[in-house]
Amino acid sequence: MVRRVLLSGLLSFIFMGCTLSTPAATPTSTVAPVIVPTDTFVPTQIPTPTPSQVSLVVTDELINCRVGPGTVYELLGEIRRGQTARVAGRNDTSTWWYIYDPGLPGGFCWVSSDVTQITVGATALPVVQAPVALVNKVELFVEPNRISVDCTQFPQTFFFEAQITTNGPTVVSWQWEASTGAVSDVGDIVFEAAGTQVINDYYQVNGPNDYWVKLHVLAPNEWIEQANFRASCEP
Repeated sequence: MVRRVLLSGLLSFIFMGCTLSTPAATPTSTVAPVIVPTDTFVPTQIPTPTPSQVSLVVTDELINCRVGPGTVYELLGEIRRGQTARVAGRNDTSTWWYIYDPGLPGGFCWVSSDVTQITVGATALPVVQAPVALVNKVELFVEPNRISVDCTQFPQTFFFEAQITTNGPTVVSWQWEASTGAVSDVGDIVFEAAGTQVINDYYQVNGPNDYWVKLHVLAPNEWIEQANFRASCEP
């Protein structure tokens, strides 16, 4: 009897132990990995290759250095045989070199490839466009520039001459203006090469006065040249 009771109690104890709730497991905190920053990666930059300095040597006895790539451009200077110069570029056909003018520090000019020799192939040089030819000189004359006549001898005629010079082939547009308010039509002159061309005109005045005439160059660049003249009279 005693044994049965003990066995019964033992079974009850075991049963009670099995029905007890299992204590909740203590959560473990997740530790985020620590990332130690490293130096930012910068890819090594490969330097752009710079072409070596290109030079030329004069192979003819005496060569011309011009405003543009062609004999139609104004002559700026001369370079003798054996002299060297730095080359900055070429024209699109590689027949002319654009160089640092050895006779003008900071200036440039063009020389023919036929009378020079460069240190590298032409394809290593950049193409440089030919310059726009410009008017670089204007001279204006009035004939006569002074008259004195009898006051009954008006009107009197004055003759104008303008000498226009360009540094290359271009078309020059021009117009006269007089102090009396008269303005001429616009005229054009074609320059096939650098040089000087002349414009002639005349103007009549109706009385004594101090006058002026202006020549306006409108293209390829603007230029204004003025000349003064005088008409006087005696009764």
